[in-house]
Amino acid sequence: MSAVPAAAGDTPRQRASRKEIFGWAMFDFANQAFTLLIITVVFGELFTTVIVGDRDDGYRLANLLWSLALAVSYLMVVITGPLCGAVMDYHAAKKRFLFVSYLATVGATAMLYFVEPGYVVLGLLLIVVSNYAYSMGESFIAAFLPDLGPPEDMGKISGFGWSLGYVGGLFAAGFTLLVLGEATADNFERIRWVGPFAAGFFLVTAIPTFLWVKERGTPQPPGKSYHQIAWERVATTLHELRHFRDLGIFLVSLLFSMAGVYIIIAFAFIYGAQVIGWDESIRNIMFIIVQITAAAGALGFGFIQDRIGTKFTYLLTLTLWVAAIFAIWATPEVTAFLNESLGLDWEAQHLFLVVGCLAGLSLGSSQSASRALVGLFSPTRKAAEFFGFWGLANKLAGVFGIIGLGLLQTVVGLQASILLCAALFIVAILICLAVNQARGQQAARDWETRNPIQGGTG
Repeated sequence: MSAVPAAAGDTPRQRASRKEIFGWAMFDFANQAFTLLIITVVFGELFTTVIVGDRDDGYRLANLLWSLALAVSYLMVVITGPLCGAVMDYHAAKKRFLFVSYLATVGATAMLYFVEPGYVVLGLLLIVVSNYAYSMGESFIAAFLPDLGPPEDMGKISGFGWSLGYVGGLFAAGFTLLVLGEATADNFERIRWVGPFAAGFFLVTAIPTFLWVKERGTPQPPGKSYHQIAWERVATTLHELRHFRDLGIFLVSLLFSMAGVYIIIAFAFIYGAQVIGWDESIRNIMFIIVQITAAAGALGFGFIQDRIGTKFTYLLTLTLWVAAIFAIWATPEVTAFLNESLGLDWEAQHLFLVVGCLAGLSLGSSQSASRALVGLFSPTRKAAEFFGFWGLANKLAGVFGIIGLGLLQTVVGLQASILLCAALFIVAILICLAVNQARGQQAARDWETRNPIQGGTG
């Protein structure tokens, strides 16, 4: 596969320097401190069990408030993501918008220190702001991907970023577990520092991104307000979407696949506690295993997808997800069957560690492949806007998936309801079969040819 040819007035997509690619990937390394420590592992548990607490309802109110805070922040991304992307493309301001989201995430996360037991409203507001800023930053950093190399390098670069992100998460969470301790009321004075630590980790380790990543866009003529630019460009893109048919189909597939991924992110450790019945040591081992295998999956499949095709790799990772979900669902029964048939004395939590390896490989590789495919389908001067739609699909999936499983598990229980993820991944596979990768890449090249930069100033 050759590099994408340049449109008139554009330069070819050349591979960026190793330093710039490393700087770009360091943002993934840095922001994992937020998603793991604040959303997945520590502060979510602290908020529900200590800040809100059990009000004789089995933490139902606390869980509801936490879900609502995340849902509100994701819906804000859905509304504003494509609009911000359009403005960023028009003004060649991806780096500026990324910096604002970075500072907002750091500031709001650091302020979580002041959320004490009973300070529920403050906690909700800070989670909405910090998670919104973090989620917008995810789309903003992804918008740089098409500038970092030709199509044949897209998978390796995206995979490197995702894998480095999981390494960052491992460092951040390891420090927290060893130094700050557990998210309990007795340990509150120490664990409350999780917010400032996550903020500081993000603040420092993302510095290479802003030092080394380049803004390659060409600003368009001034004279229009941000509001005008955003709505005009998004309206134009929606009108042109029939030309980007494969991108549109893929985003629908992504909506279903990421709904399944968000369910796993939100409920995997709850499933381990409630269904598998693991102890604290196995829980910590599982966390380490998932981080390592996710990093390996993102990096390994990143190299593979540049050889076998990004679409095929994406479908392969979703197939792995289906297998992982059935393994998660069947772990208690399979453990009992093996013990009875072979005279073993295994515990379900030990077999669950093996299942965690499969889930980790699927987690890193599927997200990396999806980001790379959007990059392949994006004209360079609409990358931020298209990754705004990528962020929209991701966060809408989060709302849909988490609420869907929450309602279903009240009827059939958590173990049976986890099969919803398998159904979502299967639907995503069927939809993605209609995507033609070569046609989608050609559509991006055709748009660049029809819309050359005028006079070097846009």
